[in-house]
Amino acid sequence: MREFGIIGVVGAGTIGSGVAQLFAQAGLPVVLVDTDPAQLDLARDNIAKNARLYGMVHKGLPAPEEVLKNLHFTSDIKALSEVDFAIENITENVTQKTAVHREIDRILRPEVPVAANTSAIPITRIAGFSGHPKRVIGMHFMNPPPIMPMVEIIRATHSTPQALEAAADLVTAAGKHSITVNDSPGFVTNRVMMLMVNEAMFLVHEGVAGVQEVDRLFKTCFGHKMGPLETADLIGLDTVKLSLDILYDEFNDPKYRPCPLLKRLVYAGQTGRKAGQGFHHYDH
Repeated sequence: MREFGIIGVVGAGTIGSGVAQLFAQAGLPVVLVDTDPAQLDLARDNIAKNARLYGMVHKGLPAPEEVLKNLHFTSDIKALSEVDFAIENITENVTQKTAVHREIDRILRPEVPVAANTSAIPITRIAGFSGHPKRVIGMHFMNPPPIMPMVEIIRATHSTPQALEAAADLVTAAGKHSITVNDSPGFVTNRVMMLMVNEAMFLVHEGVAGVQEVDRLFKTCFGHKMGPLETADLIGLDTVKLSLDILYDEFNDPKYRPCPLLKRLVYAGQTGRKAGQGFHHYDH
């Protein structure tokens, strides 16, 4: 097993802060970068809160203060010049990812692997923004990253075996498992998952069944821990819509058309658990 130095995490949103927490709680030094200082403050608070909650349920995890000790929060992206592995986690927007990856590319040492954490955008498309496409791979972390046991690693057209091995070793160092798949819009997990949650939304939209009934059927009949609409709320309905939009554009297949009810909830700002309201209501 290789030894890792500093891990760079770009983007301090829900997933990015979770990824930073995952590696910090494994004892690795982490630099968490975001251009918004307020988002960094929120990430610090959420990491401390989640570390406390996860520690109550999962024995053996470090205390919040130990996790935070391994984290450096900064709005200066030049801090990435010292990292040995970088993971980008910004929103599912190709234009924004283009700008971020070009900036990352100028700062990182040439040999440092770069992982794009995306729900649906093809990794080969992202690697095209880089001057070093061979070092670019995909790492699809499930929410919440500190708890979920598996990471989907994606092999882009130019990804080297060395970059893929580094990603797999990093996941192992964090106490998790990984499976490497070839590049495709949505990869394996979201190519299937987005179809399921979207079709569940259509069932509610068409009045076939209510929200509670749909989720209960999946949990009771198939043993799922969460129903498809609960899952969509956890992911974030805005992220679900963006993922479906990308899949629709990439495949030109109408089966990925976003449900009108999903669009209406996103337009209303009812984006799921993080907003306190989605298909279900949540008390913050």
